Amino acid sequence: MIQEIGREEMIRCVLCHEAPCSAVCEHLDPAGILRRIWFRNTAVGAAQLPDTLPCINCSAPCEQACLRAGEVPIRKLVSQLHDQRRALEIPLPQDEERLRTDFCGIPLENPFLLSSSVVASTFDMCDRAFAAGWAGVAFKTICSFDIHEASPRFSAITGDNGTIIGFKNIEQLSDHSVEENMAIFRALKEKWPHKFILASIMGQNEEEWKSLARECEKNGADAIELNFSCPNMADGGLGSDIGQVPELVERFTAAAKRGTTIPVIAKLTPNVAEMSPAAEAAKRGGADGIAAINTIKSITGVNIHTYVAEPAVHGQSALGGYSGAAVKPIGLRFIAELGNDPELNGMHISAMGGVETWQDALEYVLLGADSIQVTTAVMQYGYRIVEDLKAGLNYYLAEKGFRSIAEARGLGLSAVSNTTEVLERDSVIYPRFLRDKCIGCGRCMISCMDGGHQAIRLNTERRPMLDAKKCVGCHLCVLVCPQKAIVSSGRRVIKAV
Repeated sequence: MIQEIGREEMIRCVLCHEAPCSAVCEHLDPAGILRRIWFRNTAVGAAQLPDTLPCINCSAPCEQACLRAGEVPIRKLVSQLHDQRRALEIPLPQDEERLRTDFCGIPLENPFLLSSSVVASTFDMCDRAFAAGWAGVAFKTICSFDIHEASPRFSAITGDNGTIIGFKNIEQLSDHSVEENMAIFRALKEKWPHKFILASIMGQNEEEWKSLARECEKNGADAIELNFSCPNMADGGLGSDIGQVPELVERFTAAAKRGTTIPVIAKLTPNVAEMSPAAEAAKRGGADGIAAINTIKSITGVNIHTYVAEPAVHGQSALGGYSGAAVKPIGLRFIAELGNDPELNGMHISAMGGVETWQDALEYVLLGADSIQVTTAVMQYGYRIVEDLKAGLNYYLAEKGFRSIAEARGLGLSAVSNTTEVLERDSVIYPRFLRDKCIGCGRCMISCMDGGHQAIRLNTERRPMLDAKKCVGCHLCVLVCPQKAIVSSGRRVIKAV
């Protein structure tokens, strides 16, 4: 089985535009290879390498050309990836037929859509996204009222290398007029007749929901997404204020359905305890599907000198929508809830929330999603990520013998329960220490002593020793080890007494 090469091996790589490393390499595309590793696409990256690796006798000009020269071990990473070729179980698929799916009966060349946001807000942006390989776009929410944005309007929580983990926005809806957006729809459909346009709309009353849906259909939209979830448009009963009230969801869904003949889906808010009541209300109103999740109301931080939350706008701030990798667990939770709701059987589920890699997307599919929407990862890495989303998912489906995405849909739902009472509690899986990787830092011991069950100590050679009578198999040590030198033993045994 092929082994993933972790991002930490290339943590100093900045994933450049027109990367200098590739510009100086005569044989390979180092930047593309590094992106394969970053987006957890090791199998595809390995399969794309030649049988004989030209890096063996190379002076590595790629590493010298790197904008952080000497900090990214490109040749080592390429060699590690090449070593994985022997573990490949199947060759690269020659086509993307397995990725074909549909959106409420409308054909999609793959399941990947841009979600309604700044990344899908102009003709040029959607045009470039389609050219990059995205199957469709959920266009930035169209409305009939004036939009005036604040500056700045983004803030983020970042990892050790500056990578965005969580992202906050206080952005609102499309600042183009309805007429301008309709012209964009017509131009996109003329150039890209087979691409999918999901028109996100927001009305102020039943008549506006109806008329906006009608206008979008008339000008080329393939389906309508009702924005009942924007956390930045809550004043006056808009956005997430609607999504929190099932009666309003049903009422405005029905109004939109009266204005159009194309599919309508409701985009629901995660700022609720349960999403099913609103989803079921949308179905009663005639919705053909559900989109979830939108962003989560948040404060990402407070400036400790000015005392103003981020982002600060003339000394003031506001709650905003939180997205990015950090929200994926919440997104998965809500998609599982919808996928397990028998009242929603047959409804299309378009999932989003923290999708960066094909594996993220697959997890949503396994919990019941039919299509996948992405924004924050595109804002950070660009439209190009769709290459790895498609290639990775396509290879996985082929490797597993699936003929289509539909065959994988919902396979993880039966293992999800709303209560921990179903879990077996009489056995334990102990950790296993990989002595060749351990450097004797003692992090496992510290965490076990102060946050676990005092089951690990260091011997005279600074190597961890496990007391099985105290160990409960919580695996905290597995998670904190900086060397990944602790793994699950994989063997379940009756607890020691």
